[in-house]
Amino acid sequence: MAAATGEDWGTVFRTYRQLAGISQMKLGERVGLVQPDVSDNERGRRRVTSVEVRQRIISGLGIPPGIVAGAALSDALPVPALALTSPAPDEDLLARVTNAIDGCQRVDKVTLDWLDRLLAEHRRAEDTIGSRPLVDVMRQQLRTVVDLYAGARGPLEERVVRLASEHAQFLAWMAQDQGQSAAALAWYDRSHEWALEAGDADMAATTLSMKAHMAWSGGRGARCVRLAEAARWSAPGASLGVQGMAAQMEARGHALNQNGDQAHRLLDEAQELIVRAAQHPEDEPPWMYFYDETWFTLQRGMAALHFRDWQGAADHIGAGLDALPETYRRDRAWYRSCLAHALAGGGESERAVAVAMETIPDASAIGRPHAWNELHTTAAVLMRQGGAEGRQLVDALQASD
Repeated sequence: MAAATGEDWGTVFRTYRQLAGISQMKLGERVGLVQPDVSDNERGRRRVTSVEVRQRIISGLGIPPGIVAGAALSDALPVPALALTSPAPDEDLLARVTNAIDGCQRVDKVTLDWLDRLLAEHRRAEDTIGSRPLVDVMRQQLRTVVDLYAGARGPLEERVVRLASEHAQFLAWMAQDQGQSAAALAWYDRSHEWALEAGDADMAATTLSMKAHMAWSGGRGARCVRLAEAARWSAPGASLGVQGMAAQMEARGHALNQNGDQAHRLLDEAQELIVRAAQHPEDEPPWMYFYDETWFTLQRGMAALHFRDWQGAADHIGAGLDALPETYRRDRAWYRSCLAHALAGGGESERAVAVAMETIPDASAIGRPHAWNELHTTAAVLMRQGGAEGRQLVDALQASD
């Protein structure tokens, strides 16, 4: 604890390994560093100066954020102006929105329709530019929605609560995307509470599925399964697509725990639900726009990755990437980093490093910490194989670390 407080990471590494009984290589996998870098830190030959690496160590070793000075501070970026020509309100609608917010008149359907559309535009913008530029924008937008509650009556009152729930879920996802687990859980809990208040089974189930996703990201397979199961039995009125998402998340948890039969059974069930949902897209909530056969192909690849079926993972992830639109820039960075990992695991070092090198710009710009950490994992795999490709990727990553 004293070493962590003083950010003496070399001592932290040595002590943690002694207490946990693990190698430098295993510790490196937890914090997204290759074994030589762990060794250099322990010997005092290298110091951690990158905020990104520092955060990976704190998260990977489970160090309480309050122990490390300033660990809870966010590296907020200025919010750029967004060109929102298409969803911008006309003069009459602008007056309606302004008056509603100022409390001069009651909320009406037209105002809420526009806010629904604006949220949809922001969701799709996040696919391309990542979450960081949008966080402050969405926080302010949620405040606006909450302020509308006082002027809402009858069915519109319930709709405002539902809209607030959707904003909170989006904020939770963005916090999760940035590796801010505590904030993400808090936003998911708030979204779930508002969804229950509004009687929105789709969002109530979605928040539980996304918490299952968080558990999966943290390597907690059993918790992932429990939360995904809760998403299904607690919201029986959810759409087919939302049910399919929950089934797929349950499959992820089983795959993480190496339960192959359950994982494949649930993946098959989830795919059947997707096919049925695609027949009636009008019945799906707006945030499920990404959930289709392409996305599911990628999930099969991720399951194969857990089972170390390197060829199957590479085939499914590669096929999914070929069909994934270029506008999904953040997701493409993540899945390309996973493809590089699969190729490296399968011994295709040249292809692995080629894919990884192409992924570095987007992984660095909008794919931190998840895609960036996966590239570090790929580098560790390549280093273990002893070829020059591992050192090549390590050097390229260190240039941006």
